[in-house]
Amino acid sequence: MAQAKENTTASATERRPQGPGADARAQQRARRPLYKRPRRPQPQQKGSAAVPIHIYPLGGLGEVGKNMTVYECCGDMIIVDCGLVFPDSEMYGVDMVIPDFTFVLQNRDRIKGLLITHGHEDHIGSIPYLLQKIDLPVYGTRLTIGLIRNKLEEFNLAGRTRFVEITPKQKLQLGCFTVEPIHVNHSIPDAVAFAIDSPAGVVIQTGDFKIDYTPLACGPTDLTTLAEYGRRGVLALLSDSTNAERPGFTATEQKVAAGVHNLFTQARNKRIIIATFASNIYRIQQIIDLAVQEGRKVAFSGRSMVNNTAMAQELGYMHIPDGTLIGIEELNRYAPEEVVLITTGSQGEPLSALSRMASSSHRQVRVGPGDFIIISANPIPGNEKSVTKIVNGLLLLGAEVIYESMYDVHVSGHACQEEQKLMLTLTRPKYFMPVHGEYKQLKKHALTAASLGIPHSNILIAENGSNVILTQDEIKLGEPVTAGAVMVDGLGVGDVGNVVLRDRKHLSEDGLVIIVATVDGKTGRVLAGPDLVSRGFVYVRENEGLMDGAQNAVEAALNRCVEEHVRDWNSVKTRMREALSSYIYRRTKRSPMILPVLMEV
Repeated sequence: MAQAKENTTASATERRPQGPGADARAQQRARRPLYKRPRRPQPQQKGSAAVPIHIYPLGGLGEVGKNMTVYECCGDMIIVDCGLVFPDSEMYGVDMVIPDFTFVLQNRDRIKGLLITHGHEDHIGSIPYLLQKIDLPVYGTRLTIGLIRNKLEEFNLAGRTRFVEITPKQKLQLGCFTVEPIHVNHSIPDAVAFAIDSPAGVVIQTGDFKIDYTPLACGPTDLTTLAEYGRRGVLALLSDSTNAERPGFTATEQKVAAGVHNLFTQARNKRIIIATFASNIYRIQQIIDLAVQEGRKVAFSGRSMVNNTAMAQELGYMHIPDGTLIGIEELNRYAPEEVVLITTGSQGEPLSALSRMASSSHRQVRVGPGDFIIISANPIPGNEKSVTKIVNGLLLLGAEVIYESMYDVHVSGHACQEEQKLMLTLTRPKYFMPVHGEYKQLKKHALTAASLGIPHSNILIAENGSNVILTQDEIKLGEPVTAGAVMVDGLGVGDVGNVVLRDRKHLSEDGLVIIVATVDGKTGRVLAGPDLVSRGFVYVRENEGLMDGAQNAVEAALNRCVEEHVRDWNSVKTRMREALSSYIYRRTKRSPMILPVLMEV
C-alpha cells in the first residue's frame, strides 16, 4: 500500500509544471471554471458498432424448407444452404419450389462460397439451379459433398464445380469471414452448424440439429465447442425452429432400432417393404443390420435410393455384408420371408416407387396380402393427404401397413424445446433469430428464448427477403431485398407464375370451354360455327340442351357485332366471352375458363 502511494505521489510530481512562472500559470488555471474534458474517440475495435453484419434470409422463414441465407460484412458475402420445398396442393403441376436467386446474381462478384450444413433436399435441392447461373465453390462435409455431386451429375454440372471437403473444427477463411464447422446430430450423418466469425462478431447458425447422447454414429453434438463460443461471446444465434412447439427432448435414433426390430418379428412369414427418405443413411443402415440378423436379403427401389446408398457404401458410411444385397428384379426368386425391400415414397410423392406400388403400376413389385409395409417417416406438413392416399391404396391391395405413430418406426431429427434451451444457454447470444420453420414455430422459439432472459428487443422474427443488420449496439431491419418462390415445372424454371397457377386452378375447378368460329374478314359475318368444345366442364352428350343454348348465345353476340360494325377482333372475342360466361353462369352457377378462337377469311 505504501509503495502504491509513493508511486502515485511521484507521478503527480512528474506531471506538475516546472520552470519559471509555473506557479503563476498553475494558479491562473485553478481560477478557470471547472468543466469535463470530452473523451477522445477510441480507435476502431473488432466488433465495434461501426462494423455491421447483414443477414439476408432468402428462404426457410415462414415455411418448412427452401433454406437459404446470405451473410455480408465489409463487402464480402457467403451463402449458407440452398434448398428446395415441395409444392403444396395449390401448385398444380409444379415439381418443386426453389428460392429466387435475383439478389445473389446481383452480387455474384462478392460471394466467396456456398456453405452447406447437411445433405437433405431442403438444404441442397436448389444447388443445381443456382450453379447453372453462377460458378461458386461448394463447401460441405464428405457425405454432404457426395450427395451434392450425385445431384449435380444429373445436370452435367459436377465436372465444372469446385468441391471443398470440410471437417468439424477445421476453420475456413472466406474473405473477411472465418467459418468453423461444428458437429451436430441430425437424421443424416455429417451434419454441422457454422460459427461465422467476422469483424462485427460471431454468428452461429445451427442448421438442422438435435442433441442425441446415444447416436448411431459420428458422436454426440459438440456441446464443448458451442459452450466455448458462448464463453467468448456470440453476437447472434440463428437456430432451427422445426420442433419449437414440442416440449421435452427428441428421442434417440436407438429407439427406432428397437421399434423396427419388433416389427420384423411381427412380420414373420411376410415380405417386408420399408419406405424412408433416400438420404436417411442412419435409418437404412439400421434396416440392413436387422435384415442380416433375420437372415433376409435386401433390395433397393427408387433411383435416389439406389444412387445414395451406392455413394454411401463407396464413402464408407454404409456397410452391407457380401451376399446381402440383391437386385429388385431378383425379388421374386426368394420366398417372402427371405427379403426386405427398402424404397422411396415415404412422403407420398406421385412418381415414387411406393406410390407406383400402391397404384399397381410398379414394373417389378406387385403388392398383396403377403406384404408387411412400414412407412418409416412422418408426413411433412402439406403431404398428409398424399401419404394417406398411398396408405389407402396399399391397404386395398391387402397389405398390412404400419404408418405414422402406430409404432416407434421414426424419430425426428430436430431439436425439441429442452434442446433448443440448451443451445441458447450454451451459446449465450446477444441477439436471437429463429429460423427454419413456419411463423407459429418461429414465434414459439422466440418465446422460449425470452423465457431464458434474452430481452424481447434482442429477438427478431424476420421474413424471407429481410435485411437484418447486426452490430454490437443494435439489431435492426434495413431495406429488404428480392426474395420469393420460383416454381420448377419439368425443364421450365420460373415460367410458371401466379397467373399460370391461377389459370390451372381455374381449369381444375370449372373446366374449359373453347369457342371456334370462322368469320368474313370484310363484313364480320359468321361463315362457319360457332362450335363449342368442352373439357372438364360438362359431358356434352348428356347436356345437349345447355350446349345448344350456349351456341345460340355466342351466335347472337357475333350478330350484334356485325350490326354495330365492330371490326376489332379483340373486342369481338371479349363480347363472345362475356355472352357465353353470362349464359353458363345463369344456367349452372359455374364459371369455366372460356377461350374464343376466331378464324378470319
